[in-house]
Amino acid sequence: MQQVAQQLWQWLEEAAQCSTTQWQQQGVTRLIATAEHRALLNQLKKWMKAAGMTTLIDPAANLIGRYPSASPHAKTLIFGSHQDSVPCGGKYDGILGILLPLALVNYFHQQGKKFKFNIEIIAFSDEEGARFPSALIGSKAIAGIFDGHELETTDAQGITLHQALKNFGCAPAALLQKPPSYARDSLLGFFEVHIEQGPVLEQAGLPVGVVNAITGIERHQLTITGKAGHAGTVPMSLRQDALVGAATVIKLFNQLCQDNPALVGVVGKITNYPNGVNVIPETTELTLELRSPQDAKRLEARAKLYQQIDQELTAQKLSYQLQQSYEQAAVECSKQLTQTLTRAIEQADIPVRELFSGAGHDGLAMHHLTDIAMLFIRTVDGLSHHRDEAIVQQDLISALNVLNNLCKLINQEQQ
Repeated sequence: MQQVAQQLWQWLEEAAQCSTTQWQQQGVTRLIATAEHRALLNQLKKWMKAAGMTTLIDPAANLIGRYPSASPHAKTLIFGSHQDSVPCGGKYDGILGILLPLALVNYFHQQGKKFKFNIEIIAFSDEEGARFPSALIGSKAIAGIFDGHELETTDAQGITLHQALKNFGCAPAALLQKPPSYARDSLLGFFEVHIEQGPVLEQAGLPVGVVNAITGIERHQLTITGKAGHAGTVPMSLRQDALVGAATVIKLFNQLCQDNPALVGVVGKITNYPNGVNVIPETTELTLELRSPQDAKRLEARAKLYQQIDQELTAQKLSYQLQQSYEQAAVECSKQLTQTLTRAIEQADIPVRELFSGAGHDGLAMHHLTDIAMLFIRTVDGLSHHRDEAIVQQDLISALNVLNNLCKLINQEQQ
């Protein structure tokens, strides 16, 4: 697999150049239905066709490559991940889960190897939600759970998702019908390879790990309203300082997550008005994101958070508006597919480590269509969503060997 890994490494370098930012200095920025998305799809289509695959682009701008079985009635095994990035992100997040199975299929094609099942690779158009205020656009469309109202959401330039997809050459009206792209009984499952984006595998000294669950996520928008005033003349005891209220919320939210190892959370965005150096803040807005692989723990924490916010801000004579903007339930990976993946790792002479994903992935949508499983690849320093995101090239060989074993095992299971 050394040569396959070298080819994959080169493809990853080329894909990183499909970016609005200079990836070597600023990281990769590639959003749905943009010129950079188009440039990447052109590259992917070329590589897929060279690997003996047929290609198509669906109404959600997902690219689907198909490596057909020799059997006319074969079921389909799907690999895939997302092509989009966060602004100034890393060059492995998402795209690795497209190019790694593609490199393996290219190897199969060169060897003249066919299976008792079809292999499809999907480059999902959007998972991050960096351009439009919705995540998992591509995989939700494939799974048949796309909300048609999302077509009317707008980006920072006021362009709707509907118009962006239409400009990209897609037919977004077809998404309103929301049928799944596949019959459930025609599929063997969905596998995603992804960088871990955390430090667990590196600390364990392991190149890969098995994901047993994908975290649940919820986001909230909090607007706190106080009263502006002169910072030098209003006594401290008489102030209604919105930013002080926000600081209180941030502290209690952080403590809530610190007290429960099943939770992680972040206050990721803050705006302050009027934001003057000598003006008491009148309005402060912040986002609260809460994650847990155990939905019951997350819902319990939400209730406690809402209660604490009300108590603290009421005590400070501040008014507020708190609105939930997003929620995605946690998803367990298929026990059967995970067992097969575990056997594939064992056959590669790699110790098996199970871990849950604290990040969201396309499997959150795809599990509505078929069974899912995930393979994590070690991330250097656990760093992701950053221009310095890195992996070890030798780990690509390990992952390729695991996926090769996986295909052999699934082939043996087919009648």
